[in-house]
This record gives sequence, C-alpha cells and structure tokens, in this order.
Amino acid sequence: MSETVEQEPLVEVQVGSSQITLLGTAHVSRASADKVRELLESGDYDAVAVELCPSRYQAILDPDALSRMDLFKVIREGKVSMVAANLALGAYQQRLAEQFEIEPGAEQLAAIHHAQEHHKPVLLIDREIGVTLKRVLHNVPWWKRFGLFAGLLGSLVSRDEVSEADIEGLKEGDVLEHTFAEFAEDRKDLFTPLIDERDRYMAARLIQEVQVGSPERVLAVVGAGHLKGIRQYLAAGMDRPAREIEKLDHLPTPSRWPKLIPWLIVALVVTGFVIGFLRSPALGWQLVADWVLINGALSALGALLAAAHPLTIVTAFVAAPITSLNPTVGAGMVTAAVEIFLRKPEVGDFSRLKHDTTRIRGWWRNRVSRTLLVFLFSTLGSAAGTYLAGFRIFDRLTG
Repeated sequence: MSETVEQEPLVEVQVGSSQITLLGTAHVSRASADKVRELLESGDYDAVAVELCPSRYQAILDPDALSRMDLFKVIREGKVSMVAANLALGAYQQRLAEQFEIEPGAEQLAAIHHAQEHHKPVLLIDREIGVTLKRVLHNVPWWKRFGLFAGLLGSLVSRDEVSEADIEGLKEGDVLEHTFAEFAEDRKDLFTPLIDERDRYMAARLIQEVQVGSPERVLAVVGAGHLKGIRQYLAAGMDRPAREIEKLDHLPTPSRWPKLIPWLIVALVVTGFVIGFLRSPALGWQLVADWVLINGALSALGALLAAAHPLTIVTAFVAAPITSLNPTVGAGMVTAAVEIFLRKPEVGDFSRLKHDTTRIRGWWRNRVSRTLLVFLFSTLGSAAGTYLAGFRIFDRLTG
C-alpha cells in the first residue's frame, strides 16, 4: 500500500496562549516519519513533544543500553518478569519494523533529531512504561495475567507477515493496546490503563509544559489512537496538571493476601510433615519424599524447557523443595544465579539481545534471554510443584 503524508491525522488545540498541534502516527510507518519531517521543516513550531517517557527516550537514543544491563540486579530486585515483558513488547514492534525496513519509533527519532539540530526543547509527555504495565496488571484479574504473558510470547512465535494496510490500521489504536488486545479476553481491562489514563497523562504534561515554558506553537507526535482522548482532555482543561500527573503515576497498593498465601502453604506443609511423623516415621518420610520429588522434578522440568545447563537443572531439583519452604527466596533466583555462573553472558549476547528476541529461537540461543527463561520457567515449575505436592500430602494424610 502506498503511503502519502496527507494520510496522517492532525488536530489543533488552543491551550492558553499556546497552540498545540497533535500529529497522529503509527510507530512503524514511513508515512508518519515523513510527515513529522515535513511539518518540522516548515519552521512553524518552537517546541516538540513526543510520546515517550524518560526511560524509553534514553532507550531510543541509546539502543546499546541493553548491553550494560546488570542481570544480577534485575534478578535480585525481582524485575525479571517486567524485563521479559518489555523485551517481548519491543520484539513485536521490532519484528514489524524489520519487515518494512524502518526503525521502530522512526517518527519519534525524526522529531527528536530535528529539535536537537534546531535547538528546540523536546518534551517527554508519556508515562513511564513500567508504571503503565504495573497498572495494567493491577487492572486485569489475576487469573487473566498468565494469558497476557503467554500471548506476548505467542506473538513472537507467529511468523505471519503483516500488510502495510494493517500497519496503517494501527493508527486506529495504540501499539501497546494493539499488542495486548490480540490475546486479551476483554479489552475493557486494558483500555483504562493503556489508553485513557495515558491520554489524561499526556494532556496534563502538555498543559504543564505550556504553563511553564510558554511556547507559542507545539507539535506533539503521538500515536493516532490517542488523538481523540488527548484533544478532549486538553479542551476540558486542568486546573492542577501536576496533581493529575502525580495521581496517574501512583502505583496501586498490592493486596496483602497474595503475599500471605505462600506462608500459609508453608505452614500447612510443615504441619502435614509433623502429623505424618507423629503417626509413623515411615509416613513422615514418605511425605518428605513426595515433597522433594514433585517440587524438585517440576522445577527441574522448567529449567530443562528453558534449555538450562545440566548442572542448573540439577540445582533446580535440589533447590526448589528447600526454597519453597522459604517464600523470601525463589527457586528461580538460585537457578538463574547458577546459570549465569556456568554460562556467563558475553558482551555479544547483550548487544544482540534486541534482535535475538524478535525470534522465538533467539530467546533460547541468547544467554541473557535464556537466563530470564530459566528464572521464569523454574519458578513456575516450583510453584506448580508446591501446590501439587501439597495436595499429595493432604491426600496421603486423609486417605
């Protein structure tokens, strides 16, 4: 499908003494990048706003940042799932971009480079991606969260090519919403944190910037799915944009009961052991054997599926039954640490990470992403083993 710059939607909104032009783009579209250049080269704008948060801004300007990632720190701080989700989202967009031979976010880069060359301010108006993903998870029932992560991984397996017409269709929504909506059961769970909240956030940031800097004309380069919402919030106005931003940046307070469940399970399992030994030493040791075999075997199976080193698989079998009795230390933390020790990622693994994760085999081939898989799969195996072993112990005690 041929693209013309006239296809890119434009909306102009007056905010105080400043005029804000909202340009709707698709993040992997040639026409969008061309339209950004055309508008900025006209010289009509004295500030440029982009749909980026500080971390994504740094990532797009410094694509080699992944090569400096501290893998131990990611594991220690419990950020493996978030990093894996970010890699999967980035891989989905990167795969589309590679198909059409255009860098992801080319229109954002065009806006940034033009602003820098002409000494114009670059306004970062989007909310941090980590905050958005955490609010998405909070808004989705816990039983649907596994489907989201499974769908992200499934999007990497698909090799179906996307037509340019489909790429342009992304302008009807948002790239994050489009990715999640492929496998979400209910888009309503996603709309508020992915679209509406970010519409309000970006409108608040724009109002805040024009109040502080007073630019006469601002070009805001955003996904076209945000045009309607941002325009409505800008038109409605905000008396205290900083307060609105603070509210939308707030991380939901996690429920206490999910944290109590592992301890409750540990208490029940230990109680089962005590009851078993009180009945007879033979029964007690049988319960211990069930716990070790089921928990260890499933965690080891997870490590095996992640193509871990043989010694890492053995470590998973040994560590899982022990760590499952101490919820502060997960089996994945032990197996990932051992995997790093045995197969330390090289500089090339980090530098290739962005491109390797665009292919399903690349996740297993790259030592960095494979370590993340070892963590996730051995953790899931241990979690499944904990519940199955617990039921087995209960069955033996009541049988």
